[in-house]
Amino acid sequence: MREIVLDTETTGFDPDSGDRIVEIGAVELLNHLPTGRVFHVYINPEREVPEEAFAVHGLSTAFLSDKPAFAKIAADFLAFVGEARLVIHNAAFDVKFLNAELRWAGHPEIAPARAVDSLEMARRRFPGANNTLDALCRRFGVDNSAREKHGALLDSELLAEVYLELVGGRQPGLVLTVGGLGSARTVEAIYVPPPRPRPLSPRITPGERAAHAAFVTELGEAALWSRSG
Repeated sequence: MREIVLDTETTGFDPDSGDRIVEIGAVELLNHLPTGRVFHVYINPEREVPEEAFAVHGLSTAFLSDKPAFAKIAADFLAFVGEARLVIHNAAFDVKFLNAELRWAGHPEIAPARAVDSLEMARRRFPGANNTLDALCRRFGVDNSAREKHGALLDSELLAEVYLELVGGRQPGLVLTVGGLGSARTVEAIYVPPPRPRPLSPRITPGERAAHAAFVTELGEAALWSRSG
């Protein structure tokens, strides 16, 4: 099963009000294991970055001015995510922005059903608790010391570790995956040793065999060894 753990940074909270994506970071998982493949890009929002947004992610208007617009990276982004399931913390927010940008660039939108919301997963597991990414990192012992500001790639890498804890641990037991995307299931892998190519030689001597036969004869017909089958 292929999954993409994804995060975005934006200029604000509402694309319908003119806010845009300024960064996308994504990490590939295959059968709940990181493959090392990532997607990361800074994006020119083609507008000013408000001070409130800059305080969150540290991406300034000047820094982003020579970066590609979303329309220039849209095809590469869609090729990377493919048909994989998307794992996003507070998925509705990121999917809303991604679909707005895809729509403006003339590309198909992402079906919301493709997104797994790790925030909702955490709320079900820890009702009433603080379930921000930082809080979950502390809860699961994930090192987030490098997270001085929000950053899409770093946050995706941290979220990948948190997500694997939410689904059962960062180092899941040995499993075999059966079926394709959408029908994957796991079964425990049981080791069965193959038969020996050559049977072991008998270790009992002829004398020991004769002595055992004499002992069984002395026990009579009721002896366990005298019973057939």
